[in-house]
Amino acid sequence: MRQAVVVLAGVLALAGVGSAVSGLAQTAATKTETASVAERSKQLSALFAEIWEDNLKHSPEFASQLGDKRYNDQLSDYSAKEVNASLERGLGYIQRLSAIDTTGLPDQEKLSAELMLRSLIDDQEGARFKEWEMPVNQFNGLHTSLPQLANQLQFDTVKDYDDYIARLKKIPTAFSQIRTNMEFGMDDGRMPPAYLLEKVAVQAQTLADQKAVDSPFALPLKKFPKTISAADQKRITTDLLAAIDTDVLPAYQRFVKFMRIQYIPRGRKDPGAWALPDGDAYYAFRVRQSTTLNKSAAEIHQIGLDEVKRDEAEMLVIVHKLGFADLKSFSAALKTNPKEHPTSSAQLLTAYRGYIDQMKPKLPELFGRLPKAPLEVVEMPSFIAKDQAAAFYDQGTPDGSRPGRVDVNTYNFAERSLAPVEAVSYHEGIPGHHLQISIAQELTGLPTFRTQSYYTAYTEGWALYSERLGKEIGFYQDPYSDYGRLEADIWRAIRLVVDTGVHSQHWTRQQMVEYFREHSAIDETNIQAEVDRYIAWPGQALGYKMGQLKILELRERARTALGPKFNLRAFHDQVLDSGALPMDVLDHRIDQWIAAQKAVANSAVPAMK
Repeated sequence: MRQAVVVLAGVLALAGVGSAVSGLAQTAATKTETASVAERSKQLSALFAEIWEDNLKHSPEFASQLGDKRYNDQLSDYSAKEVNASLERGLGYIQRLSAIDTTGLPDQEKLSAELMLRSLIDDQEGARFKEWEMPVNQFNGLHTSLPQLANQLQFDTVKDYDDYIARLKKIPTAFSQIRTNMEFGMDDGRMPPAYLLEKVAVQAQTLADQKAVDSPFALPLKKFPKTISAADQKRITTDLLAAIDTDVLPAYQRFVKFMRIQYIPRGRKDPGAWALPDGDAYYAFRVRQSTTLNKSAAEIHQIGLDEVKRDEAEMLVIVHKLGFADLKSFSAALKTNPKEHPTSSAQLLTAYRGYIDQMKPKLPELFGRLPKAPLEVVEMPSFIAKDQAAAFYDQGTPDGSRPGRVDVNTYNFAERSLAPVEAVSYHEGIPGHHLQISIAQELTGLPTFRTQSYYTAYTEGWALYSERLGKEIGFYQDPYSDYGRLEADIWRAIRLVVDTGVHSQHWTRQQMVEYFREHSAIDETNIQAEVDRYIAWPGQALGYKMGQLKILELRERARTALGPKFNLRAFHDQVLDSGALPMDVLDHRIDQWIAAQKAVANSAVPAMK
């Protein structure tokens, strides 16, 4: 393991660069202008393009998902050596970006420079926590991302298939690199909870046990384009199934064996991130990364408690109208009400499609800009459904050739409640993720990294805010569905309490479960999956409610400042017109917009004589 120690030392050395780099970045504003605005604008644009191309080259799966086929025969390099190399490249980009004076450049170019620099520095600061040493859990990891890849690719030519086969043959190397990283984690005491790793082993074993022809890796063989000859189809089928049999399935079997014999027995016992080396500092970093706000875990915990109380008061109003004395009796009745549970997976999918369809004609009332990208509702892949959320959004390609998708979880459908489906439809589809992400991808005049940016608080905060827009536009006419809207909202408020509870206040898993049961009627299937999600993914779940609250705060600020001049469509367009942003940056931009709107209003008022 001597080589591993050298490699990790390199990561730690680079990780300490964050504060020094921050100081370097601040010097950019004081540089003497040595080049014209046009020259510096060109330099900045070229550097953005170089960084973006570097990202695509070293994240070939991401490039493929965007419809860029140049790296379709490649998989990412997950080695510790590449972790170091990536940090070194990032440090070089920070130095070069800091050397470009943005004085006099257009507003969006200044913003792009600020966002890129912030992202690069964030990577350097986060390196100290070595998340790459814990690369798998039941919610994310190579073992589940690889089989989903086929569904995200486009197979139009023989080369597309041959590239995919070449990629499958690289899977053993990728798993070997991941296993090595996990061994480093064992040495460093950076281990996920053992019980979550048991779930990973089951997921991987399920895939390993499938016949090649039935595997999700064989999905491209289900339907060939008419332009591919019968002879080519036969050869591709033979080669692809051979790659699954020879390379993919054995790699999964070896991974499961490693998990069960070496890794799971070393898994940590406590669920909270506090139990990791530098655990408290790591969680504080994750809180800041997820919320992009200056809030401590304790502050967020209290916000969550307050929001739970507020939602419960609104829910009680609906419950009383439905003839129930309290939330507990209603929750019990809801769980046994056959009308509020799907009788089939098809019914569940139909419900999602119906709510999305009813929202479409209402969008012009809320937005000036609408996305062009199509949207479809599909069933979530069965090999991940058991441990996934009720639904998730899978973005389409920027050119619209692959539509955005709402993946609906039909696992254990009979126990799932129909009450929250309307809210989740707006969240994952429109006016939530699909509208926001598609508009961002379709923006022009911005560097590509801006159109593909993701900040949890912004993206998930917008989606949660969108659930509320459905109420404001006149939907949730069914009181059960309206209750489901509030249930979805309290769900995100509960996240603030239990996520901070387990990771900063040493809560047990059972405490998290009991808090859910005490303050919601969320079905048990979702409760169990969600609690494990927060444990596996510290801080991520905080972004939803904190982002929604910030957007609502900004809207009320604009409405108060502008009075009758406030236009909701214009406000929404302003929130969406720059792609995803950190919430502190969005706060500043909305203040600028309010000032501009006031200036326009004042200039339109005739001067008094």
